[in-house]
Amino acid sequence: MVSRARPTDCCAPTTPSDLAPSRRDRLVALYRALGDATRLEVFRLIAAQPGPICVCDIVDRFNVSQPTISHHLKALRDAGLVKVSRRGVWAFYAVDPAGLALLRDAPTELVPADLVPPELADVG
Repeated sequence: MVSRARPTDCCAPTTPSDLAPSRRDRLVALYRALGDATRLEVFRLIAAQPGPICVCDIVDRFNVSQPTISHHLKALRDAGLVKVSRRGVWAFYAVDPAGLALLRDAPTELVPADLVPPELADVG
């Protein structure tokens, strides 16, 4: 690597605080799971319910096949965003509170609070 002289008005970058590898992996899984438009909408549908929602009602809301919905639900489960319970042959999905807390707290782990502009500090 070629070393170049730094501009005189350049400051040294601030190093972010350490992020435990397990926490980093959870954040990556969370953002990867929500990085698909259909999966994001499936999560939003589940999160909007006051209680668990039957998989049949999820499938009915989207213009994709049942196996595709199952794939998306598995990705959301693997990321810790939703949990499933069984009632007979039917699966019911609800938001996982731990995943929701991670989603809520993730921005504070990415951007130090003292760097967030005041107009954005109370968003959410």
